[in-house]
Amino acid sequence: MARSNYRGGTTRRAPKDVGRRLKKKPCALCRDSIAHVDYKDISLLRKYMSDRGKIRSRRVTGNCAQHQRGIAVAIKTARELILLPYTQRTVTERPGGRGGRGGPREGRGPGGGDRGGPRGERSERAAEATLADSDESAASPGPGVSDVEVLDTQPEPAPAEPEEA
Repeated sequence: MARSNYRGGTTRRAPKDVGRRLKKKPCALCRDSIAHVDYKDISLLRKYMSDRGKIRSRRVTGNCAQHQRGIAVAIKTARELILLPYTQRTVTERPGGRGGRGGPREGRGPGGGDRGGPRGERSERAAEATLADSDESAASPGPGVSDVEVLDTQPEPAPAEPEEA
């Protein structure tokens, strides 16, 4: 037997969109009587792109369907011709994170973890071995040395030839 959805309250609900705008925002391109969206008009196209380079939706911009389609095609064409970037380059500064590149965190032991014992000792030995290896490799450049490193080293002076009298 099927259960009833009746939970015992009132059956009338308040409308969800009480505070919403009832009148649709007019299309800015129709208002300015722009018939064709030009892919070379970068300033116009950037208005319809987010700060990350994504094309803004029609719901956000308030464009009509025809102009939204024209803007999307113009942005895609401008991207192919390298007038607009596909994405904006964003630089994020992240504190520490999982990488463990920032060194030991506060309140932790020498191994970086919160557990003591043999793991911490082993990591200290591994760190000492790594330091010893790096000292040896710094003394003599081995295979895989880039041209920049070779150019940065000082050339050895040529041996002086004895003067003939």
